[in-house]
Amino acid sequence: MRSPELTEGHRALASRRAFLLASAGGLATLFAPAGSLAVSANPWPVLAAVQDHLFPSEPGAPGAREIRALAYLQGVLGDPRGDREEQRFILKGVDWLEDLGRQRHKASFLDLDPIRREQMLRMVANSEQGENWLSTLLLYICEALLTDPVYGGNPDGIGWAWLEHQPGFPRPTPDKRYGVLK
Repeated sequence: MRSPELTEGHRALASRRAFLLASAGGLATLFAPAGSLAVSANPWPVLAAVQDHLFPSEPGAPGAREIRALAYLQGVLGDPRGDREEQRFILKGVDWLEDLGRQRHKASFLDLDPIRREQMLRMVANSEQGENWLSTLLLYICEALLTDPVYGGNPDGIGWAWLEHQPGFPRPTPDKRYGVLK
């Protein structure tokens, strides 16, 4: 499986969060193509934990949980018109991360303390595919922060309020939004 190429937006996002994703070890072999790995039966708890780690809640600032980043990502991954390669890449990243946790700590990413989670994500970021995976997750976190709530993220405009953004009008309605199958 080939990873999606980094777009300029992915690159900007990656550099913006570079303090979280600095390299800390060589794991290029972990993120090398691995067709034999099966995608986790339930990737959502791991993806939620990664999102919460990358975009944590702070006093006065919403985090991934508050902006419903996981629900937004689930919508993206469940969209039949979406980029199938990117959808598989995101889900495959969960398996890679879980394999790394078992190799390094004999535990799931979910069972690690915040320091070990940070170390693992830094190791992941040290490979090109790992950096692409984390950048892609960060891209969708930012989309969830900024999207109109009708698309599944940014409930009640919490991200807009935090950023002091005034949305444009007219806003989409559930029956008129793009991406609705007819």
